[in-house]
Amino acid sequence: MGRKVILATCSLNQWALDFDGNLERILRSIEIAKSQGAKYRLGPELEICGYGCADHFYESDTLLHCFQVLRKLLESPVTQDIICDVGMPIMHHNVRYNCRVIFLNRKILLIRPKMLLANYGNNREFRWFSPWNKLRLDTVPFGDCVLSTKDTCIGSEICAELWNPRSPHVDMGLDGVEIFTNSSASYHELRKADHRVNLVKSATTKSGGIYMLANQKGCDGDRLYYDGCATVAINGDIVAQGRQFSLDDVLLTQTQNSMPVTFEMSHGLLIYPLLHCVQEYEHKPCHRVKVDFSLSDCDDVYLPTHQPIEWQFHTPEEEISLGPACWLWDYLRRSGQAGFLLPLSGGVDSSSTACIVYSMCVLVCQAVRDGNSQVLEDVQRVVNDVSYTPRDPRELCGRIFTTCYMASENSSEGTRNRAKELASQVGSSHMNLNIDMAVKGMLGIFSMVTGKCPQFRANGGSTRENLALQNVQARIRMILAYLFAQLSQWAEGKPGGLLVLGSANVDESLTGYFTKYDCSSADINPIGGISKTDLRSFLQYCVEQFQLTALKSIMAAPPTAELEPLTDGQVSQTDESDMGMTYSELSVIGRLRKISKCGPYSMFCKLIHTWREALSPLQVAAKVKHFFQMYSVNRHKMTTVTPSYHAESYGPDDNRFDLRPFLYNTRWSWQFRAIDNQVVTSYKYLGVWLDGTLSFSQHISKLQAKVKS
Repeated sequence: MGRKVILATCSLNQWALDFDGNLERILRSIEIAKSQGAKYRLGPELEICGYGCADHFYESDTLLHCFQVLRKLLESPVTQDIICDVGMPIMHHNVRYNCRVIFLNRKILLIRPKMLLANYGNNREFRWFSPWNKLRLDTVPFGDCVLSTKDTCIGSEICAELWNPRSPHVDMGLDGVEIFTNSSASYHELRKADHRVNLVKSATTKSGGIYMLANQKGCDGDRLYYDGCATVAINGDIVAQGRQFSLDDVLLTQTQNSMPVTFEMSHGLLIYPLLHCVQEYEHKPCHRVKVDFSLSDCDDVYLPTHQPIEWQFHTPEEEISLGPACWLWDYLRRSGQAGFLLPLSGGVDSSSTACIVYSMCVLVCQAVRDGNSQVLEDVQRVVNDVSYTPRDPRELCGRIFTTCYMASENSSEGTRNRAKELASQVGSSHMNLNIDMAVKGMLGIFSMVTGKCPQFRANGGSTRENLALQNVQARIRMILAYLFAQLSQWAEGKPGGLLVLGSANVDESLTGYFTKYDCSSADINPIGGISKTDLRSFLQYCVEQFQLTALKSIMAAPPTAELEPLTDGQVSQTDESDMGMTYSELSVIGRLRKISKCGPYSMFCKLIHTWREALSPLQVAAKVKHFFQMYSVNRHKMTTVTPSYHAESYGPDDNRFDLRPFLYNTRWSWQFRAIDNQVVTSYKYLGVWLDGTLSFSQHISKLQAKVKS
């Protein structure tokens, strides 16, 4: 006879160091899980402090505030009568661990430290944490243990442990564990979701049982976007799929019949017959922590049979449309700004950025229609209008999105018209500027000081003069972008400023094909980790999905910076000619350099086979040499590249030495409140007794007056 268990796995939009907000979202997820009858709630990795704290993990404040939040959770009536599994850093014997804390009814059942750390791609867990490789401890069970309830056995994995060839679930499954949980902070990359799903399926295909994966979601405060996608598998079948991209702060996985997920537990039936091979493999026995609690309800005779579902993967074009859009929304609503400003050139890159903003507005309007009160509240705060309800993406774009075409004497009428038409179709507030006066003013200063006037190459000038004349145009565009971002709202009598958006793709960053501190220098860049090839496919998707027909002429035009003089009114400068290779070739080179870790020689050895149908070995050698020359000469630019959405695993973004987020909750509510409380305590020690009827600010005013007197 089987038993029914209800389990909850969730994706939370946590924010690094936002202890108040993180606590509220954790409690809300537990409340939802309990309301649906769940007896076990699993949350994402390091959810109490946020995964992206980076070097803040070194600070004792972070550890202190995590324990303060844990105490709030333990004391809350919301967490009673449900096993809660939360993530936080813990210092034990002066060693810092990435841990799961599992508790029930105010008692900590187990602290499970991470044993296999992630140290690849954007992950640097060895920088802040140590892997657990010791025996368990007995005071509060701390270490590699599993929970043994009255009706089943539950074992934990943490994120990267699932990706390891010696995953802990192998030994746990062979030792009779039936439910496996995984708390993750797995960030989005194009085409990555299928890998994650296949690993979850594989875990229970091998040994049977239930596997639950919870994942962080949203912009945690840095370049990464965690894409949610909470997942549940049973005996090799996916039975529940959480949304991969969503504006909801709290998401629990759903099935057609229930939320959270309901399964039949029948001892001995969850474990596959594959276990006949146990004798051939000596597994490590698990230490069991006994828990006087049942996940199942013996009185419930209704036993549902799990129904496999077909996982719905997004296409890369859909991922580009959704991932960076959700990232932009988190950044906008948490930064306190009033919208975005984009220098729109009429080319593929800036048009892609514009389309992502439009996609963001589509998501926001849909969330409001679906009754998401948090999104509505955030929109009203951004536009500074508590009566506003967004209904049409174009109308919302007009309120929060400004585009500007910055023309010069080298600009063509074609790009101007393409930018104007696209702005009209997405609904942005569009401006046409001319920078010639500013360029001539800058060159006039130079000529007055040196007595020389540089010329373009087309007019007889040298390569150095030609480059300098291009760069001064690009850098003036950056200055104007920031000027209008800071003052355009003020000029219209509106509060707030705008975030400047960048539009340099990952391939241009590889070679440094951009001007340092030009309009590629921005506040954030949603396409900085996406290849030109994928961006072209994305624009075609936008033509069909959003009916943005202006993109057809943009895709047909050759990519150009338009910084050199026109020839008979036509563009003569192209990006691919300047770079000495095509964008598709750059994508191949980028993956060989970063993922395959190729130097010049090994890259050449691989490419003479890859490109043998199109290029001779001599031509391949020339391209490889040219790439590495450009890469090494322009590597310094990577230290100033705009913080970009991470989408490709071969991005060259320089992660600086001080690894901290760049998006903060400026209120620091939890931390500042702790300071305030300590101030009051300090004055008491000094013998200054405070009036209990006064607020803290009134206390401070009174004390300041006392000090002055």
